[in-house]
Amino acid sequence: MEIIGSVSMVLSQKSSSIWSIAPEATVFDAIQLMAGKNVGALPVMDRGKLIGMVSERDYTRKVILKGKSSKETPVREIMVDELVTASAEDSIEYCMRLMTEKRIRHLPIVDGGGMIGVLSIGDVVKWIMSAQASAIHHLEQYITGEYPA
Repeated sequence: MEIIGSVSMVLSQKSSSIWSIAPEATVFDAIQLMAGKNVGALPVMDRGKLIGMVSERDYTRKVILKGKSSKETPVREIMVDELVTASAEDSIEYCMRLMTEKRIRHLPIVDGGGMIGVLSIGDVVKWIMSAQASAIHHLEQYITGEYPA
């Protein structure tokens, strides 16, 4: 099945809110914000510029397993700063391949130098499931003769 659609189509179906954290905030603050907003990662922003991403995975691997204190460790110390990004015009298929190859679950979407959203692996799965349901519906209509001519 060909996956049709662009990132902008997925983002248009999501809330326009982008939750982010400052690099000097504590890891505890980041985890608290992620829990409160029910997200698994946050963009790290410094004066409106995207400088990194921090995720629950970063917390478990770089704080908990190393015996650090989440209330004393700044986000800057554990964030991923080698960013992989995509644009709103990129295809869902391209983003899915990129996320798989780079082993990332959250992909910042940038446009004109600024961040406009975050595409999660959950967003991609939801998009694919919706596309499959639509294809099945159209095939059922075609088979039963209810398909519009």
